[in-house]
Amino acid sequence: MIMKSAEKLDSEWNYEAKVAEVEAIIASIEAGNLDLEEVFEQFAVAAKSLCECETFLRERQQQVDLLIENLQDS
Repeated sequence: MIMKSAEKLDSEWNYEAKVAEVEAIIASIEAGNLDLEEVFEQFAVAAKSLCECETFLRERQQQVDLLIENLQDS
């Protein structure tokens, strides 16, 4: 069985938690309290988290589209 990208994510992965993490990173960058290297490191973490969120949402949208299609076919 082929696992979808979101299923490969850690079982503890949570969309809302990732969004909160990205928001916290943005706030810390905007506060200007990080040195430049830390800004780049945090930016990379945020970018990775956003990619995970995008994958999660895209896969859920595909599931919803399939459910709607099945309802229309019924």
